[in-house]
Amino acid sequence: MNRTMEKLLKKPITATIVSIILGFIVAALILTAAGYNPLEAFGALLRGTMGRPKYVANVLIKGTPIIITGLSIAFAYKMGLFNIGAEGQYIVGSIAATIVGILCDFPPAIQIPLIIIAGMAAGALYGGIAGYLKARFGINEVITTIMLNWIALYLCNFISQIAPFYKTGTTGTYAINESGFTVLFSKWKTSEAAADFIAGHPLIGDMMRTDFNIGIFVAVLLAVGITFFLNYTAKGYELRAVGFNKEGAEFAGISVKKNIIHTMLIAGALAGLAAALNITGINPHNISHLAMFEQNGMNGIAVAFIAGGSPIGCIFSGLLFGGLLYGGQSIQYEVGAPSEIINIMIGTIVFFVALTKILPTLAEYLAKRGETNA
Repeated sequence: MNRTMEKLLKKPITATIVSIILGFIVAALILTAAGYNPLEAFGALLRGTMGRPKYVANVLIKGTPIIITGLSIAFAYKMGLFNIGAEGQYIVGSIAATIVGILCDFPPAIQIPLIIIAGMAAGALYGGIAGYLKARFGINEVITTIMLNWIALYLCNFISQIAPFYKTGTTGTYAINESGFTVLFSKWKTSEAAADFIAGHPLIGDMMRTDFNIGIFVAVLLAVGITFFLNYTAKGYELRAVGFNKEGAEFAGISVKKNIIHTMLIAGALAGLAAALNITGINPHNISHLAMFEQNGMNGIAVAFIAGGSPIGCIFSGLLFGGLLYGGQSIQYEVGAPSEIINIMIGTIVFFVALTKILPTLAEYLAKRGETNA
C-alpha cells in the first residue's frame, strides 16, 4: 500500500490535482467566513462554465490566449529562462497585428496570414531584445522583461491615440478590416440561412452566437508541435541540453548564447501569435488605451507553472483558467459573492503548486516508514 502511495505522490499530476483541490477548499473557507454558501457558489461557477454551449465556447475563447502565452513561458523554461515578459510581447503583437490589419485590406487568404505574421514578428523581436541582453551582457531576463512590459503598455497607449489608427469618440483604434477576421462563419451567421440553422440546431446555434474562432485549434496544434520539436528534433535537443546544464552543453560544442537568443525569439513569437489570434478572432478586433495589463501574459506564467512546464499540460491548465475567469462571473451574479474570490482561488492553486516538493518528501517518508515496519 505504501509503495503504491509513494509512486502516486511522486507523479507531477498528483501535485497539480492536490493543489487545485486545496485551492477550492481555501475558497470555500473564505466564502463561508464571508457568509456565503460555498456549494451554491461552486454550483454557480459550474453552471457559468458548462451550463450552456455558449458558455463552453466562451471558456475556450477565454482560455486560448492564456494557453498560448503559457506555451511561450513553458518553452523558455525548458531552456532555463523565465520569460516573465510574455505580457509585453503579447501587447506589441497586438499593436503590430492591428496596424497591419487596418492599413492592409487583401483577400482573407493573404490578409489573415499577414496579420498573424506581423504579430509573431513583433513578439519575436521584443522577446529577442531580452534574449540578446541576456546572451551578450548577462542581464537577467526577469529584469529586462519586466521593464519591457511597461514600455509595451505605454507604446500601446501611444499608438491607439494617434492618426490614422485612433477612432474618434472612443478610447481605441479602428477595427481591423473584415478580411482579417478569423471568427468561424462570421459572414454566414448574419444570413437568413444561418438564422434557420440556428433555430433548428439549438446546441450548435448557441455556440455560434459567440466569437468562436480558430484560436483553440491553433493552440492545441502548437502544444503538440512544441512537444514534438523539443523531444524529437536536433534543435529541441540543443535547447533542452542548455536548459539542463549550460556548462555541459558548452563543453559539447552547443552555443549557449545563440540558443538563448533563439529561445526568446520563439517564446516572443508565441506570445505575439496569441495576440494576433485575439485581434483577428474576437470583437472589437482592435487595441485600446490600457489602464493596466490585461493579464494574458501574466496568467500564462501561472498556466505554465501549474502544467509543470509541459506544453500539453498547458492546454488543460489554460482551460482551467479560462473556466475560472469566465465562469467566475456567475458567482457574483447568482450568489452575490465578490468575483475576486476567483483570483484568490487561482493564487492559492499557484501557491500550493509551488510547494509540490512536499509530496515527494512525503512519499519518501512513507517508503522509509514502510521499510521500518517491514
